[in-house]
Amino acid sequence: MATAHQFTDPVAYHGEGPVWSESWGGLRFVDMLAGDILSVDASGGVKRMHVGTVAAFVRPRTRGGYVVGLERGIGLADGVDELPSSQRELWTDTSVRMNEAGCAPDGSLYAGSMGYDQTEGAASLYRIDPSGAVSTVLPEVTISNGLDFSPDGSRAYYNDTATGRTDVFDVVDNALVNRRPFADAGDGSPDGLCVDSEGNIWVALNSVGRVRLYAPDATVLTEIDLPVRLVTACTLGGADGRDLFITTSRENLDDPEPQAGAVFTARVEVPGRPVLPFAG
Repeated sequence: MATAHQFTDPVAYHGEGPVWSESWGGLRFVDMLAGDILSVDASGGVKRMHVGTVAAFVRPRTRGGYVVGLERGIGLADGVDELPSSQRELWTDTSVRMNEAGCAPDGSLYAGSMGYDQTEGAASLYRIDPSGAVSTVLPEVTISNGLDFSPDGSRAYYNDTATGRTDVFDVVDNALVNRRPFADAGDGSPDGLCVDSEGNIWVALNSVGRVRLYAPDATVLTEIDLPVRLVTACTLGGADGRDLFITTSRENLDDPEPQAGAVFTARVEVPGRPVLPFAG
């Protein structure tokens, strides 16, 4: 079993959405409710960029720059260190905010929402294609979270945290179809996820301080325990793709956890893949 080590100071109130991309020089993640994108250097030093009331996710763009999830829509930047320009909002209900996202092999962006009060069925999962056209993939979800694709693009894995499980879709003609349960999270709340180069699925289990690795047949391959409960998301990166970066949160913690809000890292056996960018 790999061991997690603290990589940054506890710099985030609600750290989320880590992504490794050579296009912006390594690791970025968001301090979601502060509205900040955080860039991490090789020694764990952190630089902040404030982009809005909420910064729900960040992903690179094929043309350069990045896409960021704002409170009720997305923002686009042409340069990695530029502030984003806000695009049109995807909904008007102020009780619902953007949450997590992932990009597909066809360059589209799947972005999901959640109610501020976690109202059941108040959220949706949207698809934004490279032309900017928006469609609703899943209505009436509760906490739309991690989404990533198998290396061959034939499957997509997805967490609606309130279900307590990870689901899997088939991908047919660039559409997500045949949703079905993949793995039950047990005592944890499935949050962010990522898929490695062999098709195994890392899932962050919020509330129990753990990340779990599943094989494509849902066999549990390993688990990594962390010293904080609110484990939010994970990604693979580093020079050889074998560094697992794990974000954490201290949102609404009743008991103090000195390391909550830090990024942790662990060395793993199977490397990741270059992050899928948004083609819009």
